[in-house]
Amino acid sequence: MDTNKLIKQLIKKYGTSNPFKIAKAMDITIVYEDLGSSWGYFSNLYRTVIIHINKNLSYEKQMLTCAHELGHVIQHPEHNMAFLKANTFFSTDKYETEANLFAVELLFSDNNNSITYEEAVNTYGIPEQFLKKFLPQKGTYIPIKGGDN
Repeated sequence: MDTNKLIKQLIKKYGTSNPFKIAKAMDITIVYEDLGSSWGYFSNLYRTVIIHINKNLSYEKQMLTCAHELGHVIQHPEHNMAFLKANTFFSTDKYETEANLFAVELLFSDNNNSITYEEAVNTYGIPEQFLKKFLPQKGTYIPIKGGDN
């Protein structure tokens, strides 16, 4: 399914683009813990989905991480990215790109507010190359949905 269409369906269903609120509505537990240099990951054990987020990140980076992991939960529920990266030669690049695109489109889905590419890179930690590759039509400013929704 098209990422943009999926995002619109989620926002319509849950009445928000806030990844924390969507996760809560989906009965996904969010755990904040010290993950060192890792921003986060998700686990699914006995049908209990948990998104693990590094407690040392800024709120904006935690929001991006939650949206990214939510992208994995929704788009790739059967794949354990951490296991695949650590124990196989399977390339997870496609899945990571899809989760990144999901996160950016979810967070930046509203045209009422906007931030610059620089703010997206510095505040949210989104790689500038990713923004330029996947959102080039948006120009210097990109829309962003506030965290209160």
